[in-house]
Amino acid sequence: MPAKLEDKWRENMIDPPYRTVAVASTFSPRFLQVLAEAKRVRDRLCSQLQLIYVGESDEETIRKFGAAFVELDLPADSRVHYQKGDDPAAAILEVARANEIDLIVAGALEKEAALRQFLGNVARRLVREASCSVMLFTKPAREPQQLGRIVLLADYSDHGRAALHKALRLAALEECEKLFVIRVYTTFDEARAKARTDAPQVGNEGARTLEEEEAALEHFIDSAGATDVPIEARCIRGNTGYAVLDFVQSIEAMMLVVPDDPGTPGLPVHIEWVSDVIPCNLWVIR
Repeated sequence: MPAKLEDKWRENMIDPPYRTVAVASTFSPRFLQVLAEAKRVRDRLCSQLQLIYVGESDEETIRKFGAAFVELDLPADSRVHYQKGDDPAAAILEVARANEIDLIVAGALEKEAALRQFLGNVARRLVREASCSVMLFTKPAREPQQLGRIVLLADYSDHGRAALHKALRLAALEECEKLFVIRVYTTFDEARAKARTDAPQVGNEGARTLEEEEAALEHFIDSAGATDVPIEARCIRGNTGYAVLDFVQSIEAMMLVVPDDPGTPGLPVHIEWVSDVIPCNLWVIR
């Protein structure tokens, strides 16, 4: 997005949804790429960018961070949290909690097998255990690619509606081709709808026919208000949460957004698979 257009957007937007984003940093071959993605996230969603490094603060690490800040045009005084520990995931989670980090950005460190990408151990634990939001990049780039197709898993709760607003903000600033807002409709849902004795309310969870679910999804989207972001509502037929994974891969989505209410422990049952398998970049909103 051109700078003037982004400035105009910012002038008309409420405050960024997150105060602080922290990138989990290692001096791996993808260090600069992950940091570049985190900078893009800061520009879209946050006020401050900080770094978390599991290891010692010495002349060499300070020099490397300084060189990276220069290369990516980041402030020279960007804060780096140094944390000692043999367990990288535990160290990152501890820093995030202690410093009230709102969003952790990291590389997914995945491996591929049988057309599936599996999360690395650190990324898996961040998704499962972080009390804040988490964003993982499967193929981070020094020049971040446009997030052209974004998929949001709709949740009709207040937290889910807040997640929709965050996703719309990112989609607008990315000039997204399309934001897909989806629900999974299973044979169990169909059976519940047939067994019910009264009609569900449109805006709430409940046993619905497929047609009623589609209407509820449209109502959920409309509740966000007017937007220039192209949106497509989809009710996905499938008996497991993996129907979401198949859909995301079929449209070659660049980002999957999953609301995860922090008041409810653990990921939603139908989406627990994202802590093991990742179809594309992932944003868990807590």
